[in-house]
Amino acid sequence: VEICPLTVSFSDGKSYSDLVDLHASDLYKLVSEKNELPKTSACTPGYFINVFERYLNEGYDICYIGISSKMSSSNNNALNAAKELDPSRIEIIDSENLSTGISLIINKGYKAVSEGKNVHEVADVMRSYISKVQSQFVIDKLDYLYKGGRCNGLARFFSQVLKLHPIIEVRNGEMKIGSLTRGDIKAGCDKQLEMLKACKDKIDTDLIFVTHSEARELAEYLVPKVKELFPNVRVEETYAGCVISSHCGPNTIGILWINK
Repeated sequence: VEICPLTVSFSDGKSYSDLVDLHASDLYKLVSEKNELPKTSACTPGYFINVFERYLNEGYDICYIGISSKMSSSNNNALNAAKELDPSRIEIIDSENLSTGISLIINKGYKAVSEGKNVHEVADVMRSYISKVQSQFVIDKLDYLYKGGRCNGLARFFSQVLKLHPIIEVRNGEMKIGSLTRGDIKAGCDKQLEMLKACKDKIDTDLIFVTHSEARELAEYLVPKVKELFPNVRVEETYAGCVISSHCGPNTIGILWINK
């Protein structure tokens, strides 16, 4: 598995490859210093051609899966690169998701590879899980959504005054507000735990992610509770990259899983 990193860039012309040159903690320092949010950009078709061609020349077939095509042009750029090379050996999969929502699908693809399935069979397995992925996360403050033009000043004001925390869910490839919690952000964590409990009998027991952006204290609160609910399931704490963090801001945390 190789990651093709998206890019974050600032108005001073400096660009960074996500999780290669820059991590979320560094991103937040730069945002504070520069008083601006970075722009995010997808991998170009030329970048994908270079990566794909290298693996094809080594004798590999390729499954590429990236951030939802409704959130990024990465998927279309990968499709164009595959057409330039050998489409019969390259499968391009639209995850309709983000972050570790994609990793859940990759985990299923990895199992299919280990079972000896060919590239097309592996892609079919991965696609079969796309609609079953459950991704959501609670946002602490709307500051980053506001700075990025994704919410208005009035919504931000009421969020601050009423201590509202939106739970963002990924639906049909897009991010939508699923519900609002009021009070401490732990209420948003508890709401997600309720959602997890409600699905307990139908959750795929391979893997559950608790993914966050600089929310270590919340992770210390949430991870043990998830493990208590699912003592025989692999529960992984992971960290959101800079592209996701630049939209949601610090202290964002979510639980992601697959339904049977």
